[in-house]
Amino acid sequence: MNWDHQTRLLVALLCVAGYVLMCGGIWWTRHRQRKQRALQLSNQRHAWLVAYASQTGFAEQLAHRTVEILKTGGVDAHLCALSEVDADHLGSIERALFIVSTYGEGAAPDNGTAFASKVMTSGLPDLTHLHFGVLMLGDTSYPQYCGFGRDLTTWLKARGAQALFENVAVNSGGSTKKPLQEWQHHLSHIAGTNDVPDWEGPGYQQWILTVRRELNPGSSGNPAFHIELQPQDAIPLDWEAGDLVQILAPADLHRPRDYSIASIPADGSLHLLVRQEKHSDGSLGLASGWLTHAASVGAIVDLRVRAHANFRLGDNAARPLILIGNGSGLAGLRSHLKARAATGAKTRNWLIFGERQAAHDFFHRADIETWQSTGVLERADIVFSRDGAQREYVQDRLIAQAERVRDWLAAGAAIYVCGSLQGMAGGVEEALKQIAGEDEIVRLIAAGRYRRDVY
Repeated sequence: MNWDHQTRLLVALLCVAGYVLMCGGIWWTRHRQRKQRALQLSNQRHAWLVAYASQTGFAEQLAHRTVEILKTGGVDAHLCALSEVDADHLGSIERALFIVSTYGEGAAPDNGTAFASKVMTSGLPDLTHLHFGVLMLGDTSYPQYCGFGRDLTTWLKARGAQALFENVAVNSGGSTKKPLQEWQHHLSHIAGTNDVPDWEGPGYQQWILTVRRELNPGSSGNPAFHIELQPQDAIPLDWEAGDLVQILAPADLHRPRDYSIASIPADGSLHLLVRQEKHSDGSLGLASGWLTHAASVGAIVDLRVRAHANFRLGDNAARPLILIGNGSGLAGLRSHLKARAATGAKTRNWLIFGERQAAHDFFHRADIETWQSTGVLERADIVFSRDGAQREYVQDRLIAQAERVRDWLAAGAAIYVCGSLQGMAGGVEEALKQIAGEDEIVRLIAAGRYRRDVY
């Protein structure tokens, strides 16, 4: 193509003009983004941050109720998991409320680990502008009662943040009414209203104990029982795989006990797997002893279902699952396998479960073998610690299958762990860190692909 001088000059001018317009467009877009970000930060600075770190979902539930009270009084509030908060976020706000539970021996719950491992380990930020309050959830039966809540408070104060009031501590092993009333009092003062919603939660319903069957006769361990319950009144069965129930034993009506649900509503009844607790003097635990021994079939059980968002499938519904547990922890895993089987979807599932002896402690063997034969379970590693010359536990089997674990994780698998906090849960986490690396485990937790229901 032959262009004359004027044409070439015109084309060059058009190119320059186009470049100038493009640069101007980029500048204007970034200018608007900066203004929007500045406005957002300004709005955040005057709003209340309500951040929760929750393992079983109770702290998250209380965080939602906290926001409800603030909004009742016309107070702007922003709710999020603690792991979504970073140093910049804290630097942009003036007021915050933290509702945090403690996992294990003083550690942060899963949706608080990113904050604990990144933000709290840095020397930043300067928080002299921040005023805060903390509601701590824990259990006095653990040595590090409310350990993470106390560590968070110490860290905030060390950064210059100022407490609005003394920490409020809730002991999940006792009555929660008084400390929650205290927290509501502080919220009412902040919101400038006495119009607060009822925090008593849903009432207990009367269910009937319809089936009780010992699962491990002859075992060297404590007896474990399969229990089925049905509501006394005609109410719809409504829960999701991974949820919990709270049960009140007659001799201990102020201390509800949490149990993992081992069934899905389509089963027509609510199933539990309860290990009988025995004390050194031979007496039985108040709740487990009543459910497994003292209560007769046909007895009335005061019960309420509690959503356990952290152990539901949620965004992991279409992912491969690695389900790991021991003992009565099979309950929570069983509900997920039942839910997977009910959908008919060809989604990969791998069960790694540990107990004592195959002859006595192969809980729900018929279910597991059926899931294997029908393809619901692609793989099942059932580990019996007392059957071999050397004791083997689920964490040992994980190490032995390290390459396979890495392959499943590379395929997008999520990991669900249910069972003993002492021994099993910690051993599994150390094994996973050895297999995949600590950074990868932190990433899986942040992505919701590593979830735990341990006790």
